[in-house]
Amino acid sequence: MTEAAVLIDSAPTTGPEAAAAHPVGIDLVHRARPEDAFPRTWVRLGHDRFSVEAVLPHDHPFFAPLAGDRHDPLLFAEAMRQSAVLAFHAGYGVPLGYHFLMTDLDYACDLEQLAVGGVPTEIDVEVFCSDLKWRGGIPTQGRVAWAVHRGGRLAATGTGATRFTTPRAYRRIRHDAPAEGISIPRTPPVAAARAGRTRTEDVVLAETGEDGVWELRVDTRHPTLFQRPNDHVPGMFLLEAARQAACLAAGAGGFVPVEARTRFHRYAEFGSPCRIRAVNLPEPAGDTVTMGVTGHQNEETVFTAVLSGPSGAARVAPGGSEADR
Repeated sequence: MTEAAVLIDSAPTTGPEAAAAHPVGIDLVHRARPEDAFPRTWVRLGHDRFSVEAVLPHDHPFFAPLAGDRHDPLLFAEAMRQSAVLAFHAGYGVPLGYHFLMTDLDYACDLEQLAVGGVPTEIDVEVFCSDLKWRGGIPTQGRVAWAVHRGGRLAATGTGATRFTTPRAYRRIRHDAPAEGISIPRTPPVAAARAGRTRTEDVVLAETGEDGVWELRVDTRHPTLFQRPNDHVPGMFLLEAARQAACLAAGAGGFVPVEARTRFHRYAEFGSPCRIRAVNLPEPAGDTVTMGVTGHQNEETVFTAVLSGPSGAARVAPGGSEADR
């Protein structure tokens, strides 16, 4: 694990607090479908510390298992993100309807703890909040650190930062953006297997004719990547684009992003081409592949990401190949 683990005690918190756990509604994690909402209960462990019990599905159509029957690391990242959204809503009273603006997201997973095993996986996500800034008794921004335990063992860590705005302030910030963006791609996707996916509808990149560069392919009809109307491309969609670009750049050996460091610099807008570039970065360890991915739109940097994973790990469809589907 990387520096994301430094701030976090590797031992899970246990005790009588679990009896006071509160159930989680899908609105508290900004999901529209129960199958895409992973936290189940939450409890406050301290003033700025929370414990979230979550369940990771073994058969999610989008966060499908990888080769070797491993959970998708982005499933852990999404569970962490949802746990932070839950903590700020339920723990600090950030009203529903406020906008969460993610500025960075780092995670690191233990590859051995990603085994699926054919059944849902229960995890404990500890959420640590810091550097909170307040206005009117409600946080306006803060940092988060996560520690994910599975069966008492540390499975993943992460850090992130977010800002919160009222609907009125958000409309002021986004005055030139449509209230509800709709995007239906006109360009064909790259081959699903090359992008590390098992289904064509999950591919978010199209060819540009330039080596190492692809165009973002946004379909707002995707049931998992777009849970509700939006006026820009969500950050987790961009992280998925980074993963797919890394898979394409890695080639036939495949790529599993067990670690990622992502910075979001500006909104990715609908209706304007966004180019995704991936390069293989030098890595001293011979058994690790590290990819640098950037997104540019209108000559501005939208996001930057560095993803790392074991070499030679390919993503395959559970129970068959792309040709079987």
